[in-house]
Amino acid sequence: MELNDTTDYQGCFVCGQRNPFGLHLVFRREEESIVADFQPREEHQGFPGVIHGGIVAALLDEALGRTSLLGNNQEWTMTGRLEVRYRRYVPFGPLLRVRARLGTERRRMMQAAGALTLADDESVILAEAQGTFLPLAPQVVDTLMQDFPGLRNFMNNYDT
Repeated sequence: MELNDTTDYQGCFVCGQRNPFGLHLVFRREEESIVADFQPREEHQGFPGVIHGGIVAALLDEALGRTSLLGNNQEWTMTGRLEVRYRRYVPFGPLLRVRARLGTERRRMMQAAGALTLADDESVILAEAQGTFLPLAPQVVDTLMQDFPGLRNFMNNYDT
């Protein structure tokens, strides 16, 4: 199962390797979870020494959404709802880890949960999230992918 876009697009803010302003996450599967490590940069700060809450939400959103590829109906989804609980400030400096797991899976939606932690100590939970994700309708995929045939093929590998 390929979790990362290596196509002609790669423009996603969170995972796009060709996005010069992006976070450049690379996802992997570890047992029944989706995981990525993130090294914050200076420009990701809100307050001095603290990662902006929007960056934290983006990390969690992307990881939770990707758990749809672990389910019975492997398909790409978009966020329907995301709830983030910031448990403590997210420090600038240490390597961070986002880990997400698939929860409830229904035909037209899935729910997932995850956490952002320190990479070297996952017991230090910085933020948690729960979300509901909905599959992309085929006509939406057609519209979005018209200029990126490689991305369309990548996403179609998971259609059921």
